[in-house]
Amino acid sequence: MSIAAAPVRSLRPGTVLADLIPASRVRDVALVVGGAALTGLAAQVSVPVPGSPVPVSGQTFAALLVGTALGARRGFLALALYAVAGMAGVPWFAQATSGYGMPSFGYVLGMLLAATVVGALARRGADRSVLRTAGAMALGSALVYAVGVPYLALATGMTFGQAVAAGLTPFLIGDALKAALAMGALPAAWKLAGRKG
Repeated sequence: MSIAAAPVRSLRPGTVLADLIPASRVRDVALVVGGAALTGLAAQVSVPVPGSPVPVSGQTFAALLVGTALGARRGFLALALYAVAGMAGVPWFAQATSGYGMPSFGYVLGMLLAATVVGALARRGADRSVLRTAGAMALGSALVYAVGVPYLALATGMTFGQAVAAGLTPFLIGDALKAALAMGALPAAWKLAGRKG
């Protein structure tokens, strides 16, 4: 009887996907390091955008998935590790760069905030349906831009309008596609977890 009850508890609201793995400090450390590494790997899927110092990359998508799957605390720690290691010289920012002097570093800071917020939303069930996942991904993307675009303007001397044109507008279609992937993947993962439970 207790074996059948355990999966029901694990799928309750307040649970994120990472909580389905048995709890331990080793698990949490592995998830944080893995989340940072996944973001760094995804950042290498990068395409330059003509007229913009910010490339299209997979790092924002990875950061949002990491936050959603790990929850706010572990998502924050994973993206903090990603940011600190990149500032210290690990070449895993987009296009194998590192450091904090580049114009696109504000997006990394925005991803740290976004991963934390979408992780908190995931604890409230925001990753369990298509529409809620879409809302969480849209909010997360908006937070990345809310930090990244002003930082881009300050770092390059662009006006805010120029920074929006160079650091936001070219990425909207790609963000919509990434959100669509998340809208399918995250609720499907929960359904699969429910069947296995």
